This record gives sequence, structure tokens and C-alpha cells, in this order.
Amino acid sequence: MDDHLYRRRAAERALDYVESGMAIGLGTGSTASFMLRGLAARLSDGRLQRIVGVPTSEQTAALARELGIPLTTLDRHPSLDLALDGADEIDPHLRLIKGLGGAMLREKIVAASAARFVVMASVSKRVERLGERSPLPVEVVTFGMPLCMRRLAALGGEPVLRCDHSGAPFVTDEGNLILDCHFGVIADPEALAAAICAIPGVVAHGLFLGMASLAVIAGPDGIVELECPDASRR
Repeated sequence: MDDHLYRRRAAERALDYVESGMAIGLGTGSTASFMLRGLAARLSDGRLQRIVGVPTSEQTAALARELGIPLTTLDRHPSLDLALDGADEIDPHLRLIKGLGGAMLREKIVAASAARFVVMASVSKRVERLGERSPLPVEVVTFGMPLCMRRLAALGGEPVLRCDHSGAPFVTDEGNLILDCHFGVIADPEALAAAICAIPGVVAHGLFLGMASLAVIAGPDGIVELECPDASRR
């Protein structure tokens, strides 16, 4: 079985946590797209009703509209019942690296606005320590790029400007740039997160720490659900 099937299975299981009448956060990325299609199916056949979603990217918003999923905003629903999203890496403490899809700023805002944040992923996203496989995305304002690159390198990273398929700099929905920083294994994610946040010009980073309540992970042996007892929210 391939990774696509595992992501779809994880997304379908995560949807079991959605109840009629909820306002939910809608993630971005390949796993989130499976979730959106599954959510649309449940709305269509009546298993779910009166659902509204806050999209974490323009891409997600477009797909949700295409599928007929009602959308709302954080202005109208500042407190969400649930957020569903994927991850690029998940460690045993449910600390995450996110942002390879380029939407980490809105994803983090939406996750922080939800009473519960459920992560859905294939088993390939599990790691013992963050940084084993993925670079750490850092979103920065254009004006601050030279300073941010220097400071991130001083922290031990190798920042690389993300470009799109045409070779032009990738621009986020908020109009910022992304530096993909190769730190290798991150010994102390909390300390690194604090140090990155202290750099002027940094808008967001892909370390999601103490945010996930539950991880739904699918693999060849079935689906595993991992709860984080010390998460800041459940």
C-alpha cells in the first residue's frame, strides 16, 4: 500500500472527531485534501450537518468552495471546536514540523484558535527527533531576509530560499518569503523556537510545540491514535 492510501485513511479517521454544528479549522496539504473530500461526502449524505470551516490557505479555500463546504472566518468564529491538519514530522511528544506546504502561519493561527488540534498523517511522518527528515520552514518578511539568513545560520541552520516551479521566490498567502532551514536533528525544539522568534523579520516558523492534542497515524499495521497528555489544549 502506498503513502497516499495511508494519508487518506488517517484523514477519514480524523473526520470521526467532527460533529454536526462544529466550526472547524481546515488544514492545507495532501492529507488535508483527503480530509476535505471526506468532509464534503459526509455533508452531502447527511452524516454531518451545519459545519463551517476556516481555511488555512487560499488553496484550501478554493478546494472547499469547489466541494461545497461552507466557509467562515476567525472574525465570525474566533473560537473553533476543532482543527484538522497534516504534518511533515511528528515526534513521540506530538511536537511537529509543519510548513512544507507554505501555509504554516495561517495553520498555526487556526490551530491556536481551536479547542482541539488533531493531526493526521501517514506513518512516514513519525520521527524520534524533529529535523531527522525535514528542513524547518521559517517565514520572513522580504525586507528582513539578509538579517534573518545570517541569524538563522548563526543558530546552526542552513537557510535556503524557497522557490516555486518557475524558479521565482515562493510567496506565501500573507506576501512573505520562506527560508527552508536545514538544522539536522533538533536537540531542543523549545529553545530553537524561542531563538528563531527573537529574530527581527521572522513572521512564523514551522515548529508546532504543545499544540497537537491527538495524532491519527495510518500505516501498514492499521491506524494508531496518539494522545499528548501534556498538550496545552485537548
